[in-house]
Amino acid sequence: MDKKLEGKVAVITGASKGIGQGIAEVYAKYGAKCVLAARGEKVLELAEHLKQQGYEAIGVQTDVSDYESVEKLIQIAEDTYGPIEILVSNAGICILEDFLSANSFENRDKHFDINIKGTWNVTKAVLPSMIKAGGGAIVVMSSVTGDMVADPGELAYATSKAALVGFTKAMAREVADQNIRVNAICPGYVRTPLVEGMAQQSDPDDPERAIQAIADAVPMKRLADPKEIGELAAFLGCYESSYITGAQIVIDGGSTLPETSSMGQ
Repeated sequence: MDKKLEGKVAVITGASKGIGQGIAEVYAKYGAKCVLAARGEKVLELAEHLKQQGYEAIGVQTDVSDYESVEKLIQIAEDTYGPIEILVSNAGICILEDFLSANSFENRDKHFDINIKGTWNVTKAVLPSMIKAGGGAIVVMSSVTGDMVADPGELAYATSKAALVGFTKAMAREVADQNIRVNAICPGYVRTPLVEGMAQQSDPDDPERAIQAIADAVPMKRLADPKEIGELAAFLGCYESSYITGAQIVIDGGSTLPETSSMGQ
């Protein structure tokens, strides 16, 4: 087995389920020392599950929107494994809402606090440790939504994910002379609890029909598996991508390729 992340200390946020869990499992497979962060107790269970398989992992309950909580996470990571060489900023939410009928800004603020400020916070907190390590890699979880495409009801989510593309490019320039690379992953639809929740919102009577409709519209005729995103995150975190920084890499099964829904059908 290729151990391209052997001994690398990696902090992965939003690591209790979905894409975050897929990333954690792939990172562990490649030999990383995984510090898994999420708000709920499931992150502790996943870390324990990985340890039982012989991998190095700890779970830390963390609220990425709270800078003090993030500082505590980084301190625990350093105390446990040493200087951090990889950050995967994956924590995020997606709640659909009609823009005009919304009677408060609560949904907007939740997306900004977790998706944007969360990435800002963990990056800010981890950089001194990464500089101490002599360099590293930051992987930001953006999306095709916002920067490339959007659907009704996604305004808060799309805005927050598009902001992360700008963050990635600016941060890559900011820390290039510290031997730190920063790249963004832009997934299309991945079979996760988040997407299943969106399907439930859009078709409460038959959410599976909504998921199948998504798959039918993707040229590869399926949603991604979370571990496929994990493989890309592992590539961006290791030496194989040593000359890539400030990039946004789309992994969407071709879903953003069609020019129309009917031409040539």
